[in-house]
Amino acid sequence: MHECWMIRLNPFFRNLAVVLAVASGLLAAAGARAAEYAVEIDLREQRAYLLRNGRMIMESPISSGRPNYETPTGRFEVIEKERDHRSNLYGKIVDSQGRTIVANADVDMPVPEGGKFVNAPMPYFIRFEGGIGMHAGYLPGYPASHGCVRLPEARAIEFLGEGLASGLNI
Repeated sequence: MHECWMIRLNPFFRNLAVVLAVASGLLAAAGARAAEYAVEIDLREQRAYLLRNGRMIMESPISSGRPNYETPTGRFEVIEKERDHRSNLYGKIVDSQGRTIVANADVDMPVPEGGKFVNAPMPYFIRFEGGIGMHAGYLPGYPASHGCVRLPEARAIEFLGEGLASGLNI
């Protein structure tokens, strides 16, 4: 099985865009042409479009990086795919009873005695640049992440898990 994932700037959009391209070799192994998937992300409109062989098959709202944590643009190869990823930088701080003390915490923040840092869940994660990737997460209607591209969970499963029906691992 051969697959290739990439993120690149999409000049089609007049604003910034990120493209995630996936090419699976499963069909090629069976003697057919492999389907190519791409997710075009319009950072200005906060929308993602799933393309298969260049044709849009799905659309979704997103939340990208907020000011000072902008989502990178360019061309990247996927570094990692993980269904149940957790951030090693961001999360929350909870007390000894598990009640949230700091909801939007960084790992380097002081934790009170008896408390602990809980890493933020990032399900259906696809890392494409350093600590940045695409994953399921909360969408407030504007750029709000630390640089990642968040999708609603159902759409993340469909967008990022498209290959599951073909036997790809996410």
